[in-house]
Amino acid sequence: MLTYIKESVEELRNNVTLPSRAESSNLMVVVAVFSILFALATWGVDTVFSKVVQLYFDYVLN
Repeated sequence: MLTYIKESVEELRNNVTLPSRAESSNLMVVVAVFSILFALATWGVDTVFSKVVQLYFDYVLN
């Protein structure tokens, strides 16, 4: 386990590069936009499904 941790730290130091601040900001905006779009799509599907279920049960009960 100790060897694994040492090798992981060594790999992080030697092989991992962080993006620039500007690139990170751009990526953050992309993630935020897609998160909002996904949330709106989920809300829309939920609303439609809720209405369909409500209409079904109104039809079955009446």
